[in-house]
Amino acid sequence: MERQEFLSKFGIGVVAVCAGCALAACGGSKADNPSPGTGGGGGGTPAPTPGTGGGSAFLTADLTNELTAVGSIKTGNGIILVRLAAGNVASSFTAVQIACTHEGTSINYNAGQNKFICPLHGSEFNTNGNVILGPAAANLQHYTVTITGTSLAVS
Repeated sequence: MERQEFLSKFGIGVVAVCAGCALAACGGSKADNPSPGTGGGGGGTPAPTPGTGGGSAFLTADLTNELTAVGSIKTGNGIILVRLAAGNVASSFTAVQIACTHEGTSINYNAGQNKFICPLHGSEFNTNGNVILGPAAANLQHYTVTITGTSLAVS
């Protein structure tokens, strides 16, 4: 086999292999992409969707000893729960997915600015999870907070 013939055949094989790799990479699986509820990094269990039955809470808090001060935060099950105001009423709290919709990084709550901020690229969201500043283009999932006595439930 001459050099030119070898390179020609070898080149076609490499192109075919690379094209197959590129197509497989584009297909990606759900586990390759961060999903709400994972806190970023991909994989894991996606955050529950509100109103999907069962009536079970995705996150709970005992208000006698948790979230007692304005600005207090509790996280769990891919959700960040924040006390926005005094009083044990649902409107004093907000709960949104913790994973930024841009790249899945866990967001933080900035009490002084009363908004959620992604530390990776600076996306900002209001307390309802709506995008204020990109690069995130999609809103955070917002959850329902209910209070019975001193028990808080996020669903």
